[in-house]
This record gives sequence, C-alpha cells and structure tokens, in this order.
Amino acid sequence: MTLLEELQLLLGKDERIVSEGKLLKNKIVELTAKGDKKLISLLLSNERIKNHFFTKVDEVLIFDKEKFMKFINNKAFLPDSYTTFKNKIGLTVDGNYISQSKEVVLSWPYKDCILEGGQKKSEKRNEVFFNEILAPDEIDRLLGPKVFTNFKRIDKDGEHPIEEIKPTDNLIIKGNNLLVLHSLNKRFNGKVKMIYIDPPYNTGNDEFMYNDSFNHSTWLTFMKNRLEIARELLRDDGVIFVQCDDREHAYLKVLMDEIFSRDKFISSIAIKVKPPTGLASGGRLIYDVKENILVYNKKDDVIPYENLTEKEFIDEKSKTIENYNMILEDEGIEGETVAELKTKAGTIEIKRRLNYNVTRIPVNEIDDINEYYANNSDKIFRTTNSFGGIENKIKNLISDNELYSYYHTPSKGKHKGEKIKGYIYKKNRVVFLKDYTIIKTINNKKAIFKIEYLSNIITTNWWTGIANEGFVTLKNGKKPEELLRMLIALVTQEDDLVMDFFMGTGTTCAVAHKMGRQYIGVEQLDYGENSAVVRLKNVINGDPTGISKTVGWQGGGDFVYCELMELNEKFVQNIQAAQTTEELLEIWEQMKKQSFLSYRIDPKEIDRNVEEFKDLSIKDQKKFLMELLDKNDLYVNYSEIEDRQYGVSEEDVQLNRKFYTEAGR
Repeated sequence: MTLLEELQLLLGKDERIVSEGKLLKNKIVELTAKGDKKLISLLLSNERIKNHFFTKVDEVLIFDKEKFMKFINNKAFLPDSYTTFKNKIGLTVDGNYISQSKEVVLSWPYKDCILEGGQKKSEKRNEVFFNEILAPDEIDRLLGPKVFTNFKRIDKDGEHPIEEIKPTDNLIIKGNNLLVLHSLNKRFNGKVKMIYIDPPYNTGNDEFMYNDSFNHSTWLTFMKNRLEIARELLRDDGVIFVQCDDREHAYLKVLMDEIFSRDKFISSIAIKVKPPTGLASGGRLIYDVKENILVYNKKDDVIPYENLTEKEFIDEKSKTIENYNMILEDEGIEGETVAELKTKAGTIEIKRRLNYNVTRIPVNEIDDINEYYANNSDKIFRTTNSFGGIENKIKNLISDNELYSYYHTPSKGKHKGEKIKGYIYKKNRVVFLKDYTIIKTINNKKAIFKIEYLSNIITTNWWTGIANEGFVTLKNGKKPEELLRMLIALVTQEDDLVMDFFMGTGTTCAVAHKMGRQYIGVEQLDYGENSAVVRLKNVINGDPTGISKTVGWQGGGDFVYCELMELNEKFVQNIQAAQTTEELLEIWEQMKKQSFLSYRIDPKEIDRNVEEFKDLSIKDQKKFLMELLDKNDLYVNYSEIEDRQYGVSEEDVQLNRKFYTEAGR
C-alpha cells in the first residue's frame, strides 16, 4: 500500500472530513491550518504516517504542517479531472488554491450566491444557517449600484425614449436580481408594500429554465443574500410571500426566521397546485399535490388590512346571482310586537313588518347585473335556515311566512357588542349581500365582488386552465393570476408598490397592473415570446385572460423597461448557451481580447494546457471559464459611469444620475 493510499484510509476514520463516503479536501486543509488536536492524534496513530510528517527535536515530535499541506494539495491526492486541471494551471491566491481561500467568492455557473471561502458546492455542512458570510472590499464593490441602460417607456402606442423615471413608474428590469436589488435600494429603501417571489425550488429538475439543482447549503446562501436586501426594501408595514415546495420549506422557514425574526411570521399557506396522479398504479404512498407560501411581516405584528380577499366578480352566470335572488324593495313600517325573547342582555322584541315589498330579481331584464347588484347590495338578500342559539329561538316564536324584524347584540363574531337589526322571512333568516361583498369603482362604475376569509389551506383549482393566461406559456413555471390577485388584495391598496424579483413570465406584475398597483419586476433570463415584457404589452392592450373580467380590466397604463449594462455578463450568457467544446474555445479566445479576467489567472498557462481542458466534461469546461471572469465586472458599476472604456452614452449618464440622485431627496 502506498503512503498516499494509507493516508486516505487513515483520514477516512474522522467523520468530520467525510461526506457520502468521500474525503473533503477543503476540510482537511482547514483542520490542519488550525492545528486540530484530533486530526494530529489520528496522524500519530499510524507509525508510517508519523515518521513521514513528524520530526523529533529533543525528544519532542514536531508536526511538519507545511509538508503535510503540500502533500494534501498535490494533484495526486483526491484527484478528479476538473480539480487536477485547475491545480495545474495555477488558479491561486498568494500561493494557495482558491478552493482553500478564506476570501468571499461568487459562485456563478448556475445561479449566483456568495459563499464562505473554502466551501464547495458539493460539500455537506451542518452549520448552514449560522456561517457568517465574509465581506471584503471586492464584495462591497460587487454589490454596489450598477449602471442602467436601454431605457424605454412602453404603452399602447409602442416604445418611446424617456428623459426621467418618475417616482410612480412601473419598472421592468433585466439583470441579475441580487445586483438589481442592491442598485434599487437607495431609491426604494423602505418603500415596497408587498414582495412575492417564486424562486427556483432546488428540486434537481432542470426542465424549467432556471437550473435549480443547487447544493442544499448553496441554495440557502443564495436565498439569504436576496432575502436580506429584500427586507431592506420593504416598508415597515410590508409583507413578503415566498413560494416553495417541501424540499426546502422547513429550512427556508428557519432562514426567514433568522432574517425577519420568528415573531414576524404570519403563516405558511399550503396551496394545492395539482391533482394526485398515479392512483391507478398505486405508485406512491403519499402524493405530492401542494406547494407552500411562507408569509412574513417586516415590523408590524399583523397584516394591517382586513383578512379578506376578492373572490368573484358578479355577473349573470355567477352562483351569487342564483343564491341572492330576492330584493327588499321596501321594508315597510314596524307593526306590533308578536313575541318577546328574554336573554341575559335583555328582552328581544320580534315585530311584524307592514306594507313591505319583497320581489324576485328579474335578472334577464337588467342590462348591467354587476352595477345593479352593487347599487342594491343593502337590499338584495337570500334566506337560510342556519340560525344561532338566539335566532333559532326567535324563529320558533313565528307562526307564518311574513316578514319580521328584531334587534339584538351579538356576544361574538364580526358584530360583537353592536346592536344590529335582523330579519326573518318565511321562517328563515335574511342574509343581505352587503355583508359578504365589497364595492369598488371601476371605469367610473360601481362593481361588486364577493369576499371570503383566507385560511392557510387553499384547495381551489387555480392551476387548471392557466396555460394561455397573458397569452404567454412557461412549462412548470407559471403561476395563476387568481393566486396573485388574492395575495395582492389581501395586503395592499391601490397605488401601493409590489415587487417580484424572480419575475419569470410576469404574472405578479400583470396582476398588479390590472389591479392599479405600482410594481417592480426583475428577471435575468430571456424567455423570448413568453417574456414578461410581451405579457405586459398584452395587458396594456386589454388582455382579456386571467383576472381581467374579475377586475373589469380593459387595458391602459404603461411601464418603463431597462437593463443592467453588461460587461462580463455577456460572456456568462454565451458560456451558458454553448453546446460544444469548440464553441467554448471560441468564447475563450473572445474572453482574452474583450473580457475582464480575474487577476489570479495567467491566460498563457491555460493555453498551454488546452488539451487537458478538452478532456473535461462540458459542464466542467463551463464552470472553469465562468471562474476566470472577474465577477466585479459582470455589469458596469455606477461609480465608473464616466469611464470612457465602458461606453456609457450621455443619455444614459443623465438618466442614471437622476435615478440615483433623486433617490436621496
């Protein structure tokens, strides 16, 4: 057995440096640097290892740490094609490999996140929530404000150049969402009323355009970076909704408890997103049909608005019309007392109504059903045989089918402590429409909506038939407009600011637009004909799908589109899109001429080892090229806006200055 093999076998006895049966080189280096007693004792237990890495001086054994570290870092120790290639061309800092560095790095190949130095995406960590992310100056620069470009205002008449971004403008921004959020912070700090995000779920399913096969700890770091800055953007009375599945739900809850605090947790809503499948074959024990929405306040203990959601726009086909089909045109006058009911709160008198007028609503003769019901919600009613204790006693005191009235003071419920008027008609309780609806003015006309109380279990079939909402499609990624309408109605009012920084096809922004809310949407990926920009253009032009009928949407409004000004990000996208080694080598030639490369690498060394580069998998080739790029230069920093090498136009300079300087007023 070679010394190398013997050392690997010996180290495998330390559970701290083993994950899924494999030694963790970074962890070994970390423990060695600390002079870990347990590790040194383990090394001393093997005579051959002791003789090789320890020197006796005056009868005292001295651990040759430098010799051991060089041995561990040798390409022959735990080699694979990728790390061997990296080591050979010397991706190092101060003589140490980047993988061992304590500097903060940006891990970009799939989705960006800031990782603690020494942490590999393949590593399993126990302390995932409590690692403090290191933040040297290079990261401060990375997260600094960026230059925006390609500004245009989009309305029914098309696209137009702009001279300023107004405080009330809707914004659609293309670029990395972490960097966009930090760029928006000065202007929108503490101004966002609601945030809804539907991030990649870490499922390992790559059918969706997000590659969401994160390592567990990497995914949590990815989310932590964004949730921390998102909290800064929220108003003190702001609310955030984060949708996820069961794989990361519990861990995400702990993470959000850390960021927002446990006492700001409102609820975890379980929402049915699909029917059970495979029942016929009996393929599973428990069928996964739900997702979760974690809900947090920023500072307030409760949502500051009534816990009500608009459920149904009333029209001639509505079930509400079937149920609420009577109208009390005239309640008449109060007649004699026909009975009395003794209660702890006092005596309730039941009085007969005289000269009243109750008729059935002639639905087929009404031109505008919604407006009619809105104007008469205090008179339109249905009857029910559902009574409370007192009301049931009142019912038993009535002998005919006429209309009766009474006054009572409920001891619980919505009208607790209030003296209210009740009616009984044909021995049933009268329920007026006004008590279960809200009235709004839309297009200068009254409109009525039925409301329901929201629980933390939602089983409606909102996902059915949403394929064509907004006239855009996105497999496995689209959310129903009805879901967003419910959430937006729950916690916002008109003109409040709504944000979604995993925008996708723009469901959140489309719904916010139709509901009269200001919005900011951020997305890095290009969905082409299914993009949010295409969808919002459809909305402006009167998109009839989704919630349009519910809210009476007929089109109108506008939004401002802009992008982060790209530098190395252009190469990131090209690398991600490449399919062959030949394409990647062509990109490398362009990178040498046009990109901002990391100061840590020598292009000549890479060229000298190009044949070994070709032996790597396509995935590892991409990872390697990504790591060569200086991540501080993915986009143009605002601090360098006047540097001529970046080619920022004078128009963009002025717009950016207005955007950032006006934010400080």
